[in-house]
Amino acid sequence: MTSSPRPSTSESDSDEDRDRDDPDRDEQAHSYCLRLLTARARTRAELAGKLTQRGYSEPVAQRVLDRLTKVGLLDDEDFAEQWVRSRHLYAGKGKRALAAELRRKGVDAEVITSSLADIDAGAERDRAEQLVRDRLRRERLDDDPASELKVKRRLAGMLARRGYSQSMALDVVTVELANERERRRV
Repeated sequence: MTSSPRPSTSESDSDEDRDRDDPDRDEQAHSYCLRLLTARARTRAELAGKLTQRGYSEPVAQRVLDRLTKVGLLDDEDFAEQWVRSRHLYAGKGKRALAAELRRKGVDAEVITSSLADIDAGAERDRAEQLVRDRLRRERLDDDPASELKVKRRLAGMLARRGYSQSMALDVVTVELANERERRRV
């Protein structure tokens, strides 16, 4: 009995062949994605990265992600809108910070632009004013110009870390600081 030699294949070819022929592999990847989506909404890029980390091949990942998209469990546009609404309202993030967070999560630039369109300059300024008012109530305000400068820097830095522009941050801090001083005098 002579056995015919097997054709040589590279390891990645055999992985892809195995994935193509093994429907259980698709189901395992699908179940893994569903577990991840149960914890919180995710973008397509995030799930693709998680599947790659787990060792699933590109074709398996694409099939599973397409399947999740088809049934409506994976929608980057919806994710971006919810993310922007939530992070702006509860974390007080500005447009710049929100755009950076969405880029890190793999959301397309045009989806980011459309999801940030709901936040106009007035709404962004209102949120910045509220953040500063809330923080100012806990600050001790002296008549010392050096301590006032410290408070201004601290508050402007807080807004800058949350993605607000420097000019808006300084303007909001100056106005709200004057309002708080007036409120405390009464």
